[in-house]
Amino acid sequence: MGMSMSGKAKIAIISVLIILTIPVLFSPPDATMSTEKIFDDPVIQRLDEQSNDSTTSDQLIVRISHEDKGPLTSNFTRVQQLLNIESMAKNNHESNFSLDHETVFLKRLESPLSSWNSAFSTRNKSINNSSSWGDVLQPINEQGWCGEDANSAEINALQATLLMLPKTSNIGIACPEFAGASASQPPQANEILWLVWLDSSELPVDWLALNDWCKKLSENSEYDFEPAGVNMLFKESEYIAKQDLSNILPITAIILFGLMLLFFRDLKVTIVTLGSVILVVAAVIEFLQLFGYQFSVIDGIAIPIIMGVAVDGAFWYKSSNKSKHEVREILLLAMATTVAAISLALFSPIKAQRGLALVMITGIVLDWILTRYVLEDFYLDSRKAVPDFKEENFMQGDGKKWLWPCGLVLLVLIAATSPPGVETLDIEQFLPEDSDSLDELSELRDIYVIASGTVVLITLDIDPNNETNINDFLRFKSQFEQHPNIISYDTGIIQQKLILGVGDSKSSNFSALVENTTESVILLDPWLRDNGEIVGGLVIAIIDGEDSESAYQFSVDTHNLIQDNNLSGEIGGQLVTGISLAKSFEQTRIIQILAAGLVVLIIASCMTRSFDKSIRIAIGTIAVGIAVDGLASHFGGRGINTAPAVLIGMGFAADYLSHASKKMTSWRYDNFARWGAAITSGTVFFAVSFSQFPPAKSTGILLSVTIFISVFLATCLAFVYSNTDSNQEE
Repeated sequence: MGMSMSGKAKIAIISVLIILTIPVLFSPPDATMSTEKIFDDPVIQRLDEQSNDSTTSDQLIVRISHEDKGPLTSNFTRVQQLLNIESMAKNNHESNFSLDHETVFLKRLESPLSSWNSAFSTRNKSINNSSSWGDVLQPINEQGWCGEDANSAEINALQATLLMLPKTSNIGIACPEFAGASASQPPQANEILWLVWLDSSELPVDWLALNDWCKKLSENSEYDFEPAGVNMLFKESEYIAKQDLSNILPITAIILFGLMLLFFRDLKVTIVTLGSVILVVAAVIEFLQLFGYQFSVIDGIAIPIIMGVAVDGAFWYKSSNKSKHEVREILLLAMATTVAAISLALFSPIKAQRGLALVMITGIVLDWILTRYVLEDFYLDSRKAVPDFKEENFMQGDGKKWLWPCGLVLLVLIAATSPPGVETLDIEQFLPEDSDSLDELSELRDIYVIASGTVVLITLDIDPNNETNINDFLRFKSQFEQHPNIISYDTGIIQQKLILGVGDSKSSNFSALVENTTESVILLDPWLRDNGEIVGGLVIAIIDGEDSESAYQFSVDTHNLIQDNNLSGEIGGQLVTGISLAKSFEQTRIIQILAAGLVVLIIASCMTRSFDKSIRIAIGTIAVGIAVDGLASHFGGRGINTAPAVLIGMGFAADYLSHASKKMTSWRYDNFARWGAAITSGTVFFAVSFSQFPPAKSTGILLSVTIFISVFLATCLAFVYSNTDSNQEE
């Protein structure tokens, strides 16, 4: 006889999954971590499309001091040495100070020293060709670089001094009007910063190349070069997440193997189930890569979750005594409601949540296909014979139906007693609390303006041929500069606001605006172009980055100011975008939970044809959702990091409640399947809670608790259905 259709389908499914798995085994995806992986910034997206200057937001910081920690900028010899090191580094030819990397190269380097040299050169002076500061500073420029007659190079040198020297530095010639400063003295500091931009022939750029380069610079000079700043911290969090994944995945596999062997008492079933789980995970990775999906390290959280969900079908086919048809209905309903709950994250404004949801949904669906169409008969054949249970042998549920409403009330109380508020989305949510790097970042913020402040990016549409539009822009700039949140240096005579980008003009003529726009240490070209034609401009403001509420209000004020001046544009930057997303999440989190419950209700109604069953599943799912949201706040802080766990937890709740809403055939065997799957999944998530990567750690903690909340609530619901004929299937 020829092979049956079901046999051909099994071979086809297995073949496809194996084909998808093979590339992953030899070339796993290179998951990365950056703000671009966490959220979409409309300003950055526009700059990528229309700006010639791609160095706006991805600068790295190098902190430089002498080995003896003594004076740096006041020591003329040391200044010349550092200028020489900088020049050789920029040359990109192989030397003791070049960046040696196969794919990464130095794209741009800005330092206060080179900006000073450029400023002096406009007055026919040169640090390189002088023997002392006295030679360079004579004759004295009484107004320094902050006077009305300062040229663009001198203004640039002033900005570099304010941004890349410690806040407490005597800035000397940069602005003699400051207390203690003098036009006859150079800026004085014991350390300075470099701003560095890297590029690569292979994207994304491996920022860790900066570590090796700084080590090389330090070894070949008498100076200490130390990589610093937020972008390097994202690379550190990426490393931590990858280490976690490599450590925890084998542990979760061992846990799954041990628990399934304990529950099933069948080595063959255990090996096949674990093998199927690994096959599904690998197939999911390659399947999404085929469609161009770029993985982030946050997506790695989905892998142990998929592994935990995957054992569900094995328990119901193997350990319950329900018929094949009944188990099929249970698992289909559970899969559909789980996917329905998680699918709400696909519409999240947070890119990381969308990606995580996509990976989980793909894994859950593929696992259901494998279990239903390939492993079903294998599990049923391995099932031990169990006696037929008559209704009178059940644990009577009528007297315990009160457990269901009591369980719901308990979950509502957890939510009601949780502290309010949402944490701001920033780098601190992606590194362990005891990380030395966070302490170093805190120190850097205490010392430097560019570290303590946050860069706010504002893109505005500009029509060069429309004088009204130019006047609107100039009016916006004059009003914007008065905002108190913008960091400024006030000497009592002049006030230097840290605003870069498109300049000012007393004329509505666009050419005058272009003429008054100069390069800066952060931004070379502020103009936005479409097919070579200028269509907009970029304004950069540096504001206090320590007060998130104040930063959020600044973005709101700026948005209103843009509208009041009849302009159109976007506001972006790491902090303000992260705060805006956190505020949006805070305002919509309950709506999101209710929406997920509604989707579950619709899906369950369509599949069960029973409103009573569907409404109970939906209500229970919502109750678990608000409880998990409350637990997140109880456990250390509700935030965007914990938001995926809420929807995932609702997915598990929908899963277990769907099981419990089906007709009871054996209290003992059904509960064994339900609790066996829950204990196995919960233990896997408990293992994930030992991660160092905070998003994985918080997700593991919340889901391990959520699993047991869900199975407890499902058990309460099972009492409702255990002897209720009216709600049983035909």
